[in-house]
Amino acid sequence: MNAAVSFVEVGATRRRSVPDMSDSGPLLDVHGRVHRDLRLSLTDRCNLRCVYCMPATGMRFEPRANQLTADEIVRLARVAKGLGIVALRLTGGEPLLRRDVVDIVGRLAALGFDDLAMTTNGTRLAALARPLADAGLMRVNVSCDSLDPERFPLIRRRGSLPVVLEAMDAAEAAGLGPLKVNMVPVGGVNDDEVESFAEFGRRTGRTVRFIEFMPLDAEGAWDRSSVVPAADVLARIHARWPIEPVEAPGDPAPATRYRYIDGSGEIGVIASVTRPFCGTCDRMRITSDGAVRNCLFSDDEASLRDILRSGGSDRDVELLFRRSVWRKLPGHGINDPGFLRPSRSMSMIGG
Repeated sequence: MNAAVSFVEVGATRRRSVPDMSDSGPLLDVHGRVHRDLRLSLTDRCNLRCVYCMPATGMRFEPRANQLTADEIVRLARVAKGLGIVALRLTGGEPLLRRDVVDIVGRLAALGFDDLAMTTNGTRLAALARPLADAGLMRVNVSCDSLDPERFPLIRRRGSLPVVLEAMDAAEAAGLGPLKVNMVPVGGVNDDEVESFAEFGRRTGRTVRFIEFMPLDAEGAWDRSSVVPAADVLARIHARWPIEPVEAPGDPAPATRYRYIDGSGEIGVIASVTRPFCGTCDRMRITSDGAVRNCLFSDDEASLRDILRSGGSDRDVELLFRRSVWRKLPGHGINDPGFLRPSRSMSMIGG
């Protein structure tokens, strides 16, 4: 039998049956996608309140007792690796708010993932870059939504641009590269900085990834008119510095890559809204309170934490991973009339 998939005949229609959970093999969903990438949130807390993510005040966080412990995080990651997960990205909230983050990274690195990365807002990265690299972290993506020192704290409602720029330098000095810079252009807020970020990437050699504003903000203020389409971003950059696609057949990464024809690096765009890439998605997520989710935009989740804390076995955890992946829909449906926003916001899920 092939990767936990069997077929049954129903009249003249051939359909896939419920998977045989006793089978071994990769994390395969009913649509044929093999899952190799896990996003694992270390905390739902953040020390910023970015306008496209969290409200200025009143954000409610999970009680700390509900959050996964370091031992639970490592155990889930070990089981996931045994199921074929090769890339692990640590997210939040802001993952560097965990006091035990360096220890967690070291223990996860010892499991032997092909790629161990982190997404951070950079506010605490300068001091932690070297310890994280020494512990085994391979790469970081740093979020930065303005290169204007006065605008930066208005978008993030807290923080300082020089601190984040220093963090990028520290990360590169520690060997946490190639460093990527995540920028979310929002119409009427910072979309006039697209070319500035492109120039910044060309000058520093860093890959800037332009991410479409997604309906995952805690305030529920997302509106399609605020989305800056990836096609517009590419057109504006191409008009000033010609770019061409980077051929990457079969690459399931969320970013579509483009390189500058003059050889000055590359950029990426993540067009979750206008050009969904669900057909090649190989990602699953674990929230900081231990829920496994098969899609960023889905409310289909089940508690791995409850299995661990009730004395469940690794096999029980494995079966829940498989069931979650098996239930994954063909796409997130953002552009469908019946689309419903997930009940959890981005910081509560983990990016």
